[in-house]
Formats: sequence, C-alpha cells, structure tokens
Amino acid sequence: MKKLFIAFAAAAAFTPPAAAETLSVVGSWSGLPLHKQYEKPFWEETLPKAAGGKLTVTMTTHDQMGMGVGDVYRLLGRGVYDVAMTVADYAVADAPELEGLDVPLIALTADKERAAVEAARPMVADIYKTRFNSHVLAIVPYPPQVVFCNKKIASLRDLKGLKIRASGRMTAKFLDALGAEGVNVAFSEVTGALQKGVVDCAVTGAGSGYSAGWWEVSTHLLTLPLGGWDPVVVAINADKWKRLDPAVQRLLATEIKTTFEDAVWAAAEGALRNDAACLTGSGHCASGPSRSMVLVQATDADMAEARTILETKVLPDWASRAGKEWAERWNNTVGTVVGVSIPTN
Repeated sequence: MKKLFIAFAAAAAFTPPAAAETLSVVGSWSGLPLHKQYEKPFWEETLPKAAGGKLTVTMTTHDQMGMGVGDVYRLLGRGVYDVAMTVADYAVADAPELEGLDVPLIALTADKERAAVEAARPMVADIYKTRFNSHVLAIVPYPPQVVFCNKKIASLRDLKGLKIRASGRMTAKFLDALGAEGVNVAFSEVTGALQKGVVDCAVTGAGSGYSAGWWEVSTHLLTLPLGGWDPVVVAINADKWKRLDPAVQRLLATEIKTTFEDAVWAAAEGALRNDAACLTGSGHCASGPSRSMVLVQATDADMAEARTILETKVLPDWASRAGKEWAERWNNTVGTVVGVSIPTN
C-alpha cells in the first residue's frame, strides 16, 4: 500500500498547475491489445485533448505496479487512485453477485454480448457503489475467451479429465461440471504452467494468447467461448466523482462512451476471426506473423452439451451463492435478453 501512495505522489509532482483536474488511472494488463490500442491512447491523449487543459491524467497499470488483480477495486474504493479498470471476474471474491456479468456461452456475437452487458449495467453499478465505493464509467469486452490446449483435442468432450486454467469463477464451475479440472493460474504464469504440464489447457481471449505467446506452448485452439467475454469494468472512486465539476463529469462520461467504449465494442466482433487466423494460419492475420496451431471448431453437439451444463448446473450454482434477489434481477434483465432463466424457488 505504501508503495502505491509513493508512486502516485511522485507522479503528481509532475502535474500541471491546480487549475487542471488530475486523474490517477490504473489500467489493465499493459502488454495486451486492450490497453495498448484503447486504454492508453484514450486516457493519455484523447481525453486530455478533449478537455482542453481542464483535465490531465497520470497512468500506470496494475501489473506494472506489481498489484494483485484482486486488489484493484479494493484500493480504488479506498481512494489510493482515482480510476481503475480490470476484468470484473477478478473481483468476485468480494462480490459473488458480479459473476452474473460474464456468463459463458450465453452470447456468441459481440452484439448479443453488448446487449447482455447493457442489461446487466444497472446491477453492476449497484455492486460497485456498494462493494467498492465507486461509480461505473464503462464496461468493455475482451474478445471471446477460448481454449488453448497442449494436448490433442477434437471436441468439447475431449476436455474431460484435463487440467484447465479458467478465466473466471463461473468458467471454473463449468469446467468442473464438464468433468475437467478448473485450475486457478494467474495470466502471467500460464505460459510456464502449459510448458511444465501444470495445466493441459488454458482459457483466455485468442488475441491475448497470441500477444502473450501461448502458441509457443500449446498446439490446439478450441474456439468455443467457454470463458465468456471477460468484461472489463472502468470505475472511478465515488468520492472523487462527486468532487469533479459537473461539466468535467459530463465530458468524461461522453468521451469514454463515444471514443473508448464504443470503439472497443466495434472491434470485438471481428477480433476472434482475426486472432484465430493469426494463431492457426487459417486466414489473413492483421496482427503479425501467423502461427500453426490446430483449429478445433465446436460442433452442434458441443454447443448443446455446453448449454445444458450451463443452464442445469452452472447458473443454479451461482444463484445459490449470490442469493435469490440477485438471481431474480439477473432473470429480469440479462436473462430476458439472452433467453435463459435461472430457477429461484
């Protein structure tokens, strides 16, 4: 904690005069496309320019600071920094009801996923206000969370009996129900875990796996989105938000939607096609050299089995942990959009 305060105190020493409002911002994974292509340009260039000198930003990321991902929103609520963004699933130990934001397999397109996220947004806003003393500014997706395996697989059923790094708690529950073993491994440690056989497979976005070099330690890519879309929640400390001038609040809310949130969603639909092509050589790769993983596409039987597990085991399990009130809210919002209902009796 002391190191975090020192880091931001040092950054503040180089900020402009008091006339400009300054935001200290902690971004998500520094090496991944979401941060490099969208977060960093928005906070360091687009927003200050739009503010015309009325708003400046000092930015780092949680991995650059050596923070545990579970601490990102806890420290935000305490006012250690002003704005934070990371995968919502990293916070479910503090807020199990937040798992309802990212349910595997309910949305197979970006449009469907955005509709589900928008339906969930009032729930998410309440969770962040109550649990983390913060105000939600935006929710953006990573691309669909798919499966990298260092074992030969040809279908969903081939995952049974394997040790698999899950991208979130609900994904881990799904893998356990499938007959695999969900294993908790930090993203930064996955390459070594695959190489050493600690896990047989790992779930993440195809683009994230491409950027992190998972293709060097895995052979097969199953494009079924077992891990959902790993939404990233961008939130600002509630006390800081209240202190901002209303004009600055309006500017920030408008800019983050139109030049950050909308841009990330617009890119999400084509990302899996491009990233799968980059990993397998099965098409044009716009991101760099193509690799040679084996592409494994889900069958109708895979989809049917996965949906049955989700509706009969995974969602009821979440409802029992989150509570009847949250399950009913989910049914009346997200569930209505995606055509799924959790029994609450």
